[in-house]
Amino acid sequence: MRHASLKLGALLAASIALAVPAIAQNRIVGGAEMFPNRNIVENALNSADHTTLVAAVQAAGLAETLTGPGPFTVFAPTNAAFAKLPAGTVEDLLKPENLATLQTILTCHVVPTEAFSPAVGRMIMRGGGSAELQTVGGCTLTASIRDTDNALLISDENGTTAVVNIPDVDQSNGVIHVIDTVLLPAS
Repeated sequence: MRHASLKLGALLAASIALAVPAIAQNRIVGGAEMFPNRNIVENALNSADHTTLVAAVQAAGLAETLTGPGPFTVFAPTNAAFAKLPAGTVEDLLKPENLATLQTILTCHVVPTEAFSPAVGRMIMRGGGSAELQTVGGCTLTASIRDTDNALLISDENGTTAVVNIPDVDQSNGVIHVIDTVLLPAS
């Protein structure tokens, strides 16, 4: 019982710690200030860390969707996250014949609601240590908190886990959480 109450206490502390950035000034992502009155695509275009993601969103024809009213929560992989994929993967995905696969991968990073980290933290607490997030692409992501440093983790259906490095980047049509790994649909 003591372990369960310690874990619940850690989850509560993580939720509170994750709440702080949500009330801070505009976030800096990829060297650029992110403005809450701009949409997801407008802000992502300015991030030097998200040029691969922006190119993929444009190639997939999803830019118009992500400029729409939302709300959306986007788990946004950095260029370094895409670089972790096997050599040639990104180039192959950007080919017109792989459009459907690219669209599925990208929409598996989008949840059709606005979920700032305090809300995700509460879902994790209610779930006893994890929470399932249903994506626009039909994938199920699992959110959890790492015990050692209270980092927010997002895992895909294959068990690959991304760390949220920059949470709560407020957008006019939702929120971006910057992640360090590309999440993929079940293989």
